[in-house]
Amino acid sequence: MATFHGKNGAIDVGTDALGELISWSVTETVDTVDDTVMGDSAKTHLVGIPGWSGNATCNWDDTDTNGQEALTIGASVTLHFMAEGDTSTNDDMTGTATVTSVGVTSSVEGKVERSFEFVGNGALTHGAVA
Repeated sequence: MATFHGKNGAIDVGTDALGELISWSVTETVDTVDDTVMGDSAKTHLVGIPGWSGNATCNWDDTDTNGQEALTIGASVTLHFMAEGDTSTNDDMTGTATVTSVGVTSSVEGKVERSFEFVGNGALTHGAVA
């Protein structure tokens, strides 16, 4: 079983790397509807429609015009998530997402960071880095 170090992770916004990336996560979910009826001995459910969402945190770089600056509230973007890095044949998750939140954090003793949240618009596909 392979284990990977997170330091190689990457996100591309379209074909451009998201600069100064610190961390990211993606969560896939599916809706369920309870269809249990009287007389059943255990709960049952129907599977609904799948979806996905995620977030990313970066060191703020306002010169990253095709990465961070492209992730504006309401923007529809194609995102590529690469946990092992952007080397050809590594695992890749790709999907179109809507940016739902952009935040900036700054502190006296820290660096300025930018955070992004997004929700998938369509399926998240699993494949390999081209």
